[in-house]
Amino acid sequence: MCLCVNLRNVVITILSYSSTLMICIICTETTLQPNIVLIVADDLGIGDIGCYGNDTIRTPNVDRLAREGVMLTHHIAAAPLCTPSRAAFMTGRYPIRSGMDNGHRVRVLLFTGSSGGLPKNETTFAAILQKQGYTTGLIGKWHLGVNCESRNDYCHHPLNHGFDFYYGTPFTNVHDCKPGEGSVILVEVQVKLRMATGALVLGLLTLLVLRWTGSIDISWKTIACLVAFCFLFFTAWYSVFGFLRNWNCLVMRNSEIVQQPFNLETFTTRMTEEALAFIERNEKSPFLLVMSLLHVHTPFLTTKAFLGKSRHGSYGDNVEEMDWHVGKKGLAGWEGGIRVPGIFRWPGHLPSNKQIDEPTSLMDIYPTVVKLAGASLPQDRVIDGRDLMPLLEGDTQHSEHEFLFHYCGNALNAVRWHPRGSDSVWKAHFFTPKFEMGSCYQSAICECHGHFVFNHDPPLLFDLSKDPSEANPLSPDTEPLFHKIQDQIRLGVEEHRKTLTPVPLQLSWNNVLWKPWLQPCCGTFPFCWCDKDSSDSDNRLGSSQQPM
Repeated sequence: MCLCVNLRNVVITILSYSSTLMICIICTETTLQPNIVLIVADDLGIGDIGCYGNDTIRTPNVDRLAREGVMLTHHIAAAPLCTPSRAAFMTGRYPIRSGMDNGHRVRVLLFTGSSGGLPKNETTFAAILQKQGYTTGLIGKWHLGVNCESRNDYCHHPLNHGFDFYYGTPFTNVHDCKPGEGSVILVEVQVKLRMATGALVLGLLTLLVLRWTGSIDISWKTIACLVAFCFLFFTAWYSVFGFLRNWNCLVMRNSEIVQQPFNLETFTTRMTEEALAFIERNEKSPFLLVMSLLHVHTPFLTTKAFLGKSRHGSYGDNVEEMDWHVGKKGLAGWEGGIRVPGIFRWPGHLPSNKQIDEPTSLMDIYPTVVKLAGASLPQDRVIDGRDLMPLLEGDTQHSEHEFLFHYCGNALNAVRWHPRGSDSVWKAHFFTPKFEMGSCYQSAICECHGHFVFNHDPPLLFDLSKDPSEANPLSPDTEPLFHKIQDQIRLGVEEHRKTLTPVPLQLSWNNVLWKPWLQPCCGTFPFCWCDKDSSDSDNRLGSSQQPM
């Protein structure tokens, strides 16, 4: 069962973004406002859990949710990367509308000491539910920024975006957080800095030898200055990249840092304990809980109890551990990067063991949750998501999304068109990555422009209703309506672009680079170490919510 609390009527949704999200909506007898639990699993593929066809990885708890609820088979993340995808989830809007994606190589926040993040003028679904009398909580990964101008302004923090309680990491789970796993933060820059340091040291040694042998006439004072410069140069770059684990991999309870860096062996279990405690504290009044798991983002945070238990190595172990936690409580265009699991469970309201093949989006959670809480959507901005309840309850058989747009950074990468009154889903790719070269080759993130991509004119076209793996591109010879479909997609793109307005880029180089005066730090900067998170479970679970 998803939750171990005494609630009568439970609705559960599991979804995935770039990644995966699961949502539990829980109704008590005493209120018409449903309690809502959203469980988000990071980077979980649609083919990696049992209910979606995988018979070699054990996910009994997620499978049970699917049997007891509604499973979406054409559910799409709004972006293939963490920061823009989470921004779309929280706002119900394409990330380009809030400046949470861009055309640079860096399309996620790299440091907790960055100034970029979810803009203050964006309204999350948590903020709307908070005004409806809900107690709102976020546990786990945030990755939407912390500070703007000072170390303690918390302008991007969850507590300033509608959440009453927060426990988790404001960053993400990356290799830098696990000793011995190496680094993924600006790796090319680190390599160049090491090469420059090596060249400086070699040059300095050469000068020393030449001065010692009298081959050149240079003062010892000059050599001393060069030694000092080399030392400062080495110290400068090591201080930025050498302390990444301490600076980025931290745990906060509300606005207080309670562990820095986080303990990989216990963090995920503590998250589940905090989630259960939040539900128990608030079960008699309406609440919203977003449980944002670190699983199954690399590096795999797998506890000893699950190591070696699956048939698919570390990844399979991590998926199975993700399923246990549920039981207790690249490039945008291709389907393999953005089609994700989506499961909704609400006994007494939603049918059980139902499958919906209509195109839906992670952005749809926003209007769905807002309307379930009895609130109205903001009228001063475009909301790209659509209320899922008519589709989930069976009142309609057709998705409200005629077009869904897929961006790579701020470039429109692909479009899917689901004509009204038709079962077909057409998808056109304007460009696709060159996987064999550049940043796409043996890399986690693909570039979106120039010689890193293949441009297609006319766009590469597929019929996803017949070819979901996108193996057979269509042509005028194989599809009689080829040109008409392309024309309709082009018109859809033109109408979509009319709704876009320029906004400040939150992921510009200035906003993503590290700023020491913004770095959250527990203890003495730059060392930033502490462990205030008591090992006493009773003390931890009994902690009260504290306002910022």
